[in-house]
This record gives sequence, structure tokens and C-alpha cells, in this order.
Amino acid sequence: MSMLKTARPFRLGTTSFIYHDHIVPNVRKLGHKFDEIELLIFESKPLEYLPPRADIDELARLSQALSVTYNIHLPTDISLAHCSKKERAEGIDTVERVMELVAPLAPTTHTLHLDFTAQDREAGEDGIKRWQERVMKSLDDLAARVPDPSLITIETLEYPPEILFPVMDNSPMSVCIDAGHLIKYDYDIAEIFERYRSKIPLVHFHGVDFSFDPPKDHQGLDKTPMERVLPTLEVLKQFTGVVSLEVFNLDNLNASVAWMENFFSAEPKP
Repeated sequence: MSMLKTARPFRLGTTSFIYHDHIVPNVRKLGHKFDEIELLIFESKPLEYLPPRADIDELARLSQALSVTYNIHLPTDISLAHCSKKERAEGIDTVERVMELVAPLAPTTHTLHLDFTAQDREAGEDGIKRWQERVMKSLDDLAARVPDPSLITIETLEYPPEILFPVMDNSPMSVCIDAGHLIKYDYDIAEIFERYRSKIPLVHFHGVDFSFDPPKDHQGLDKTPMERVLPTLEVLKQFTGVVSLEVFNLDNLNASVAWMENFFSAEPKP
């Protein structure tokens, strides 16, 4: 699992759940093979699910020993877009708590989901506007409580990216392009990249298997029809941040690295 660093403009990463084990064992096995590891901290309820301080200390040691950096995927069991002010406040508290916990790791980014529910979608344009207002208020409150709001990246999810544009245009926070989501739903990655080029430190990249109904994402890149992935490749040729292969098992990782090598090696294979 290696790609010549000189053959690609970006740094390459993957997730901390390739082996079905905890974060630290995954970093031990993967850290020397990648530039960065995406630490998946999906669960925060109860608080005991967060990594203990001993794990943070060991991850800091491994960062030095393996010359690997980290980005953080913030919990997905919270909501900064919820209709309930209490739920949003709890979500802000959790993000602040996690960022304080992982601060010794000097993460390059902290990626945040802004959930958009079926209820939000069914409410039409008025519902979208109310959602955007709730989210922008939450992000303003969060920005006031963290040292550097630009270290938080807002991820493109399954809903149309245009819904996020007013949020991202008026926020000091950065943008995480999830290319797999864009491929799955046939959204325009080039438009988003050009619009936010200076605010994008991280791209999540994973395959989409269209033989399933609905299509299955977070698969090996070899599963994706080439015509669907070509726009992403054009963006990656210009991207100098981190590309995280966001897959969750070794088979999909190996297939994705081999697939990437075909396009970013010095002499592409036929």
C-alpha cells in the first residue's frame, strides 16, 4: 500500500477503521503507509465512548514515531441543525469537548456533519431557509468557542450541495468535499471545488457500486463506473490538501490504493 508521493499533488490518508479494532491498533498498522489517518470518533453518547486520555497520548506518540498526521471525524450522533435549541446546544458542547480532547494531536481538520432530515426536505423552500438559519446560528455559536473555526470542515452529504452554499459562504469554517457522496447522487464536484477551492483542506474519496439499488457507497474505487469518477480525478489533479480513502475494510482499501496508483503513478498503467 504505497503510492509515490512525487506522483500526486495531494497527501493520502485513510480511516481508523480498516481493521475491525479500536483506533490505536489501526494507526499502528496503517500509520507508516499513509500521510494522514482520519480518526473516526462517530459516537459521543455516552461520553465514555470518546477515546480515553491514554489513547490520545499514544496517538500523539505514534504521530511522531510514524510521521503521520491526523484529521478528526466529529461525532455523528449530535445535531447542530436540530429543531430543538437544546439539542443544538448539546451538539455544540460535544464538538467543543471533542476538539479539546484531541488538541494534543494537532489535527489538520475536524469534519462535521450538518444533518438535513426528510422533515426538512418535505418543508420545501421555507423549510430549507429555516434549516439554514438554525445551522448558521449554531456555527456562529461554535465559532465563538473554538480557537480556530477554520479547522472545522463542513462535509457535503447526501442532500444537494446548494443547500449548504449560503451556510459556507457566511462561515469562517472550511469545506470537506465528500466525492463519494457527490458521485452517488450525481452532483457537480467541479462547481463546488471552484467555488470553495481556497477553503478545502480535505476530500473524502470512496467508490460507489451502482449494481445495488440504491447504490452502495464507501466501497472500493474499482467498483465505480469510470464515467462517473472522471470529474473527481480532474479535481484531484489540482488538489494539494488531503485525500482520505474513506473505506472501512482492508479489501476496499487495497482495491482503492491499486486503483489510485493507476492514475497517479509516474507512468499510468494501460
